[in-house]
Amino acid sequence: MSRAFLSVENLSVNFPTSDGIVRATDDLSYTLERGQTLGIVGESGSGKSVSSSAILGLHRNTNAHVSGAIWFGGTNLLALSDDEMRERRGKEVAMIFQDPLSALHPYYRVGDQISEAHLAHNRVSKRAARARTIEMLARVGIPQPDRRVDDYPHQFSGGMRQRVMIAMALINDPVLLIADEPTTALDVTVQAQILDLLQDLQKEFDTALIMITHDLGVIAEIADDVLVMYAGRAVEYGSARALLSQPAMPYTWGLIQSIPDVSRSVDLPLRPIPGNPPSLLNQPAGCPFYARCDYSKFVADNRCATELPELAPASYGHLKRCHLKEELSVYDTQLAVVETGAN
Repeated sequence: MSRAFLSVENLSVNFPTSDGIVRATDDLSYTLERGQTLGIVGESGSGKSVSSSAILGLHRNTNAHVSGAIWFGGTNLLALSDDEMRERRGKEVAMIFQDPLSALHPYYRVGDQISEAHLAHNRVSKRAARARTIEMLARVGIPQPDRRVDDYPHQFSGGMRQRVMIAMALINDPVLLIADEPTTALDVTVQAQILDLLQDLQKEFDTALIMITHDLGVIAEIADDVLVMYAGRAVEYGSARALLSQPAMPYTWGLIQSIPDVSRSVDLPLRPIPGNPPSLLNQPAGCPFYARCDYSKFVADNRCATELPELAPASYGHLKRCHLKEELSVYDTQLAVVETGAN
């Protein structure tokens, strides 16, 4: 059977605790081809980072229980030994972490930290690794890279530290790059620069990119496909064009409605999603979004409270996890409202 370049199949990541089992990711599946971008979006705690960390094997040697399969270039990463996974991590698969100030060691020069990643996977001299490091710093837009290579993380601005993290992730020309909230805490101008840089480098290296974010504006800018996660599960999945123009699940509607629109009156209030996600220790029997959803009243027999919806095809060519019949609702992306035809 032919698989995609990256194929995540029925991935579950559970953490046993004294209070019970935390089901951080539950039965998650998606695919990604070389040179394409998958955007994973959802609120904090929805399982975005946990699921992607499993690709890198970061849950090994912890108390996490990981099941399913992660097929990468024809190999199931979950079946590899620790040494085999360590060989691929940082070389074939790399990650840009959310907070570069925490990810970078404050006591070591940035050049030494980047060079270490290159030396770990290549039989080269320290001189060659340093030259490669300076080359990568220049490629990600660090000015005077031959001088800045000897600076410490605190001597860089937030945007420049993020560029350092990108240089470190790309030092070994990985074929899969995971970016975990790479533009968080950066101003809008720097965010745009980082996104442009990622897209340019992706084209240069033909890298598959997973972009983890809560910002649908970033997703609209960069993603080919979108996976919406809620309470550890996929609730909507498909092409960015179809999903963002014709979203089919109330949670996705809520995410879109909560985005500030500078073209509308400043007097109009934001429309946040009321309530909080369910506890991952005690998932509800039905739809995990049921307690926060205004549209469950249009579903017969109280199915939203008692029956978990399947991730099934929607009429616009993508998948949704929702009992609401599509003929009962029309989503207007311009007005950001949902009109239901049910009586």
